[in-house]
Amino acid sequence: LAHGAVSEATARAMASGALARSRADWALAITGIAGPSGGTVEKPVGLVCFAWACRDERLDVETCRFAGNREAVRAQSVAYALQGLLERAPSLQA
Repeated sequence: LAHGAVSEATARAMASGALARSRADWALAITGIAGPSGGTVEKPVGLVCFAWACRDERLDVETCRFAGNREAVRAQSVAYALQGLLERAPSLQA
């Protein structure tokens, strides 16, 4: 991978691949460095890339940096990904 496992390009490929191999209308992908190790100057612990892909060919990607320990980074990542899905697909809201 030219961009590495933690990159918007990888998140985009993951979400697109999941959507292509399923009958879902939406797919989301998360790739990041939750820690406590594995970070670098270019990709520090807490860096997380997201992608949301839709059957209508919409594909959004974002990168965030979260603070805290591994558990906190993972929890914030899940919350951010799901909130992003709800914002993009309001019909999923109950």
